[in-house]
Amino acid sequence: MKISKRLSSLLLAGTLGITVLTGCSNNSSNGEKKNGSKEVQTIGITQLVEHPSLDKAREGFIKALEDNGYKDGNNIKIDYQNAQNAIPTTQTIASKFVSDKKDLIYAISTPSAQAAYNATKDIPLMITAVTDPVEAGLVKSFEEPGGNVSGTSDYISIDKNLELVKKFAPKAKTIGVLYNTSEVNSKIQVDNLKKYAAKNNYTVVEKGVSASNEVNQAMSSLVGKIDVLYVPTDNLIVSSMPIVSKIANSNKIPVLASEEGSVSSGALACQGIDYEKLGYKSGELAVKVLKGEDISNIPIATLNETQIIVNEETLKALSLNKPKDDNFAYIKTQNE
Repeated sequence: MKISKRLSSLLLAGTLGITVLTGCSNNSSNGEKKNGSKEVQTIGITQLVEHPSLDKAREGFIKALEDNGYKDGNNIKIDYQNAQNAIPTTQTIASKFVSDKKDLIYAISTPSAQAAYNATKDIPLMITAVTDPVEAGLVKSFEEPGGNVSGTSDYISIDKNLELVKKFAPKAKTIGVLYNTSEVNSKIQVDNLKKYAAKNNYTVVEKGVSASNEVNQAMSSLVGKIDVLYVPTDNLIVSSMPIVSKIANSNKIPVLASEEGSVSSGALACQGIDYEKLGYKSGELAVKVLKGEDISNIPIATLNETQIIVNEETLKALSLNKPKDDNFAYIKTQNE
């Protein structure tokens, strides 16, 4: 009887041991390595609004991940969310990403980046399409970001942008600017425009809006008061560019933009960067983080290469001749 009880005890212990081992094996196959790190890393992408430049920044980011061995559905899982140009929605998205415990967040635009930064100081936050992340309160400096934020900036010197005034509207005296009053980087660019204008004997007429349904009236109010319109890298205005360019072109007002997407939507020209390359650079930085590098030590990157892009149809609509520069790229308005 004693032998039977001992044998039963040994069999029970063995069964429990097998159960425990089986449990460990199952946990390992459900996304956990033996060292506790995740097999599949989760990335949340938060984008303010759909328009060509921001879309390209997202596509470039994903391509960089893939080129470096990180493929969605394989060793990473991407959760893409678009706020449809609603600031409160950017906050909702950020909060959800934090509660989901994403391994990395990629924020496309200043409002999206600020919402994510306000939601977490722990999850690595990769940003892009943010003109001045220092003024936006996201990092300490470009060289030493500190905290949980790094990424890329789409900053372009105002002098480079406004070289186009002399090329396309040499007789212009008054520069109009249309911008979103609630976007901090837009205000920074307007201030830089004023400084440039003061040094170059231009007068600036500014018009601020806070919603897309104000753009039509705001643009119409500038007609007759300005010789040329400057549009900064402002998400609200850029997403409303078909309206802006239609009014401007019908009134023979050249629109000088800050990125290619606006030119594709009817603006005359821009001296801009390639947002797909910007996104790709962001993706390369994200790979470093996914591999374990401390994000606080990764400087904010910018692109030095710019290109003058001209809308050929708008050039004709404004009755302007092609400049003699051979390095211009010509495109046509995208069909809506």
